[in-house]
Amino acid sequence: MGVKNLWDVLEQCKKTLPLHHLHNKRVCIDLSCWIVQLQNVNKSHCPINNKLYLASLFHRLRALIALNCSLIFVTDGSIPAIKLSTYRRRLNLRPEAQDGANSHSQNLSSLKRNMGSEFSCMIKEAKLLGLALGIPCLDGIEEAEAQCALLNLESLCDGCFSSDSDIFLFGARTVYRDICLGEGGHVVCYEMDDIKRKLGFGRNSLISLALLLGSDYTQGVRGLGLEAACHIVKSVGDNDILRKIASEGLSFTRKKKNSKKQGQAKCNDKETTLSCKVNMNGGIQNSQTDDQYLRVVEAYMNPKCHSADSDVVHRALVQRPFQHEQLQRLCSRFFEWPPEKTDEYILPKIAERDLRRFAYLRSTSSQLDVNIPMKEVPVKCPVSAIIKRRKVHGRECFEVLWEELYRIKSSVVPSDLVESACPEKIREFDDKRALEKKNQRKSRPKKSGKQCSLTEIDQKLQHLLLDIELGSESSPMASREVISDQMPTATEVNFMNRDPPIILDSDCRAAMLCQETDITAPKHEVIDLLSPSPQVQSRVVSRCTQMNDQHITIIDLSESENERSPEHVRKARELRLFLASIRDDFN
Repeated sequence: MGVKNLWDVLEQCKKTLPLHHLHNKRVCIDLSCWIVQLQNVNKSHCPINNKLYLASLFHRLRALIALNCSLIFVTDGSIPAIKLSTYRRRLNLRPEAQDGANSHSQNLSSLKRNMGSEFSCMIKEAKLLGLALGIPCLDGIEEAEAQCALLNLESLCDGCFSSDSDIFLFGARTVYRDICLGEGGHVVCYEMDDIKRKLGFGRNSLISLALLLGSDYTQGVRGLGLEAACHIVKSVGDNDILRKIASEGLSFTRKKKNSKKQGQAKCNDKETTLSCKVNMNGGIQNSQTDDQYLRVVEAYMNPKCHSADSDVVHRALVQRPFQHEQLQRLCSRFFEWPPEKTDEYILPKIAERDLRRFAYLRSTSSQLDVNIPMKEVPVKCPVSAIIKRRKVHGRECFEVLWEELYRIKSSVVPSDLVESACPEKIREFDDKRALEKKNQRKSRPKKSGKQCSLTEIDQKLQHLLLDIELGSESSPMASREVISDQMPTATEVNFMNRDPPIILDSDCRAAMLCQETDITAPKHEVIDLLSPSPQVQSRVVSRCTQMNDQHITIIDLSESENERSPEHVRKARELRLFLASIRDDFN
């Protein structure tokens, strides 16, 4: 589509720009090119009935809406008469039909498109989706890329999305050939200024390349390669090339190509290409060929389009409102999405777009030396408050709380956008965080409160150790089994100290035992269970006796580890580890 191999010629002028390059710009979209791109990408994955191409279009549009791009759909009108032969060739019509079109193309008018075709129905669905999103549509008279180029040439838009290379021949200045979304999103951009500076080709030169290489309007010169065509155009120059073609046709191309064999060019009356027919003197044999060249030049220089000051163009430049309910119905119809899913996709983008508009308003005011406080700006800031800082794909962002009119609670936006739109909100957020940290330091519990809670835990652990001493089978830390239901026993553990000793009060237990055994037992036994080998401060001889028909087992805590049983040593070690872990948890 467009001029044959022209994108290859322009390859060194290609620029890959980040997606945010398009923010706050007005862009025209050749809708047919986008639908063809998306259809070709998705047709291998699913049938057209699944509307995957339309869903891809929706995601492209919402990404551009979030950047505050003012979009304009431009669609094709009638097929130009000069393009009928190419159009029929693409439809695989009979060769004789093509020949008839070629011979009478000057007498034909443009051909209306079949609005009932499958592709036309796809265009209608895309237009409905765009209108629901607030995107106007401009129906061209003939070629959509020609209408886009005119708007760009008249500075009514900042650029055009199109994959037709002949858009430069119609006068476009900035063309975006492709777009990529997601992480690292970008657009592929070509600018006419770069083409002139790097290649030396202006608009006249590009039209000449179309005549030599072939395009939608002409089949070009047979046998002329890409490098030769570029060399010929450069040698003549952009200012003189069209004038030379108008006066000599394409005979000079033959002279340059076969400078040593001039006059040997053969004429073929059956050729249907636009190759020139040269006689021995280098003249044009068929005067109709001159007219054909001039028609091609005229078609590129003065295409049939809506003029820049027409009412149709003015209506297309007016911003349309976002139709929320209509979009929900269309997404339910096309993609079977519930309203909640549609809102999840589009509402954060609408809010981000309005935030960019608010930032643009404030930046424009500051450039005019009009610094208005945020509360006095006529338009209310979309951001209600900042929730927290976030990082998305390595980019600093804020999670913000939106005003109620956007019907969403919060979403994530770039931090630089918030800084340009409402730096006051960032200061409020930072002050609030600093105050919260200060209050947290003041509201820390006092030590007395902590001691009180530890005391309660201490009492529970004393009861636990009492169960261990009594030989409770439910306790895994029991050292020995003590069979006694009535003997009073008390165990005191002080966990407030860093190395809490265990004090076993044996007033009742040891005193009753000493009455029968004549063993003098101390009132207290102090055992440091945190040491590798717990030492006792008094010696108690293990002995069994009968007291009131009760069998009592007394633990031998003698200083010698060799006199203890392995079970005793293991249980004591487990108890020490348990107490140490409890102490560490509360220190």
